[in-house]
Amino acid sequence: MNGVLLIHKEKEFTSFDVIAVVRKLLSQKKAGHTGTLDPNATGILPVLLGSATKAQDIIPCQDKRYTADFRLGIATDTLDIWGEVIEEKPARCTAEEVEKALSGFRGEIEQLPPMYSAVSIDGKRLYQYAREGKEVERRPRAVTVYTLELISFDEKTQSGRLEIACSKGTYVRTLIDDIARALGTVGVMTDLVREEACGYTLSDAITLDQLKEIIENGGIDETAPYWRSVESLFSDYPTLTVSDKQAHRFKNGNPLDVARTEVKNSAEAQKIYRVKDREGNFLSLGIVQDEQIKLYKHF
Repeated sequence: MNGVLLIHKEKEFTSFDVIAVVRKLLSQKKAGHTGTLDPNATGILPVLLGSATKAQDIIPCQDKRYTADFRLGIATDTLDIWGEVIEEKPARCTAEEVEKALSGFRGEIEQLPPMYSAVSIDGKRLYQYAREGKEVERRPRAVTVYTLELISFDEKTQSGRLEIACSKGTYVRTLIDDIARALGTVGVMTDLVREEACGYTLSDAITLDQLKEIIENGGIDETAPYWRSVESLFSDYPTLTVSDKQAHRFKNGNPLDVARTEVKNSAEAQKIYRVKDREGNFLSLGIVQDEQIKLYKHF
């Protein structure tokens, strides 16, 4: 089975747990995902199956969209409500003040990865160091916050909700902590839902219980919204339709002469295409090099 299964990850499951369950239910050896969700976070987790696992490191769109709840006035070691409280600080912010603070966190910003994260340093995950009571030196990383909007804010409880669209590698917990400190206080994330990942939306995803029921009732329907083709991972790339002879040649790993394709006048060096035959079947990815369309990745 080759494709993308859209799973709605529920609380108390790690991303690895989800993969393990999917593997077992589908008797699938090759499975991966497009981005870790913390155990207490929920939302969409695109699961890559079969040949789709080859795409894990080359998916062009790895942007995410979240809704996140937060509370001002307390800080924890994990930057979320499930950690140990390490600081309390009075918070008397207005919704207007929170709105104003958000402006400093839109666009390209730098973040320091939290100690409780899966970032690897010297071959060891940061959360492993944290569990040992150690704090290691971390370097800030550039991320992009495309949109950051305050959906609601209760001035009495100092609690609110944000909508965030951001690039791969953005830590929402860190973002909330930084916003709180910009407001002169501290804060924690109290809930996180990933609404969109890699162009897929939560409304199309199914839970593990629903997957189990689907399998018991006959198996995966590859026309259903929760199932996507390998090609869907590359929807950001333009298509290149080739002739039958060219399709045969390309499938065998041979390059195509750019001048003999439909993109001869618009091909740019290093540009990547979804190469398809005349029936619309996805063959693989091709890249323009030395005036040829060469096989970029075979699926």
